[in-house]
Amino acid sequence: MIAGDPIASAGKALRRHHDNGQPSVTNDAVTLSIPPQLNETRDDFLRHGVPLYQAALEGDWETADKIFKDVPNWVTAPITKRNDTTLHVAVAAMDLEFVTNLVNLMVTVGDRLESKTTLGNTAFCIAASSGNVDIAKVMVEKNIALPDIKGSKNMTPLHMAILLGHRDMVNYLINVTNDNLLKDHDRIELLTSAIEAHLYDVALHFIDKHPNLALHRNLNDETVLHTLAQRHLQNHTSKQSIWDRLMIRCTNKGKDQGEQQLELALQVTQKAWNEVIKQDETQISELIGYPSRLLFVAAEMGNVEFLITLILSYPDVIWKVDEKNRSIFHIAIECRHEEIFKLIHEVGAIKDLIASYTDKEQNNMLHLAAKIAPPDRLNCVSGAALQMQRELLWFEAVKDVVQPHYAVAKNISKETPQNARESGKTPHALFTEEHKDLRLQGEEWMKKTAESCTLVATLITTVVFTAAFTLPGGNDDKTGSPILLKKLSFKVFAISNAVSLFASATSILMFLSILTSRYAETDFLKVLPFKLMVGLTSLFVSIASMMVAFTATFFITFELDSIWIPGPIALLAAIPVLLFGFQQFPLLWDIYCSTYRSWTLFRPSDKQKLCWKTKRPKRKLS
Repeated sequence: MIAGDPIASAGKALRRHHDNGQPSVTNDAVTLSIPPQLNETRDDFLRHGVPLYQAALEGDWETADKIFKDVPNWVTAPITKRNDTTLHVAVAAMDLEFVTNLVNLMVTVGDRLESKTTLGNTAFCIAASSGNVDIAKVMVEKNIALPDIKGSKNMTPLHMAILLGHRDMVNYLINVTNDNLLKDHDRIELLTSAIEAHLYDVALHFIDKHPNLALHRNLNDETVLHTLAQRHLQNHTSKQSIWDRLMIRCTNKGKDQGEQQLELALQVTQKAWNEVIKQDETQISELIGYPSRLLFVAAEMGNVEFLITLILSYPDVIWKVDEKNRSIFHIAIECRHEEIFKLIHEVGAIKDLIASYTDKEQNNMLHLAAKIAPPDRLNCVSGAALQMQRELLWFEAVKDVVQPHYAVAKNISKETPQNARESGKTPHALFTEEHKDLRLQGEEWMKKTAESCTLVATLITTVVFTAAFTLPGGNDDKTGSPILLKKLSFKVFAISNAVSLFASATSILMFLSILTSRYAETDFLKVLPFKLMVGLTSLFVSIASMMVAFTATFFITFELDSIWIPGPIALLAAIPVLLFGFQQFPLLWDIYCSTYRSWTLFRPSDKQKLCWKTKRPKRKLS
């Protein structure tokens, strides 16, 4: 339903004032009142208009038909202050049978179904906004001009359906809307709205049919490429959790759709860009630079596939800089978009030239990496300690790109401009200052985690150590050896109990080592994450082994009795192990990837390298 349409609110008001089957009329602007166009008395409106409104909302055709037969002029008469007819209300209520009967009746009395509300909407506009294709078909069969009649804010029904993302309705309206009646300013609004609604197949339809739309601007002065630059064009499965990706891989659901949407979006980007680069250099600069510099908007959004598409067709965009003399790689570093930063390794010798750029405050790339990441990018990693690690990884990755002397270069201080160069900071000094609070938070997070896990590991050690000297079945009085030594269940108990003891002891030592660490910046890079990973893994092994030992004891105890007692106990014993695994495995995986697979964050693999000769990216979409 179009925003501001009174139908839904009027229906609620009607039911709110319903008393003994007779609805009352209020003076509220969005509830029922006598339309000024009617010459009928108030009594006539209460007798016919209000019951019609209620019948249209409830799909009561029998009541409506009776009124129409008694007073035929109410078939097309407005029944609200905003000139909604019974058809407007019925379409909003989406009752197909009622609408079909009413449309057939209106056609017989000569009505063309084109009456508008004070907002400018026809009943067909409301049908387009509701997304009910069946109702739209019923109306178009009686009047093929309805899809071409614009509604509120001078929008076509097709535009309304696109804005609300009703894909089925949009596909239907494209076929019944007369494209020849649309102007370029109408088409560019449809195209950009389709992109904003992620209806990339619809956007591709328009750009295929009218390639020149790439040079037009919508009401916000934005081109197609500006709208695309603000979207995050990538397969969203790459940002999902490990469990979500595992489920998608097992079920094969969602993967194809995500890749198809990405492919369609890139096709729209490529077709629009092909039209832009046909222009001269001045026009290209104007098209991509106003009202915002779309290259840097895309870089801020992390829209790597969009940038790749532009770079492959027109490599000169790599040299573009913003008002602060920063390239897209500088923006990627500042906003922490590693996928864009990876591209710097694929531009050959250009890398050294771009890396030499400094902004107006003499910040080089390493200074930008030294600044703390934006909150939304910082929170991509769980835990302050891992966030600190990711920041250190970024600093080291950028350090490998720039020349060595940039690591000791100072920026210009804003506080004391008279001695700006002398009072400036080196990248490392800036990093220490910017990440002071994060380091303290990481230290606190590490200590709290270590303290909690140490307590659990100590309890497990106490339990399993005690169990080692109170063996099930007892010992032989003569030899002192366990009576059940030859039983398989006893051997399982002994081994799992020993494994649990050793693992819990290892876990305690690791967490104690964390508690006594110095917590220097460099410790967060590998030392502390390694200790935490070993400690959590040992704790998991100790819990699992303890449960195995506990279950083996039950099998020993009830060996001569029914097996149904230890069987369910074994299943119950698996619950805490699984819970610990599901809760801690994502953290362990993040630690492992950040510590031992961090090279994949900042350097493209062979499958991700660009193919400059064929002008097509060899990149995986996941």
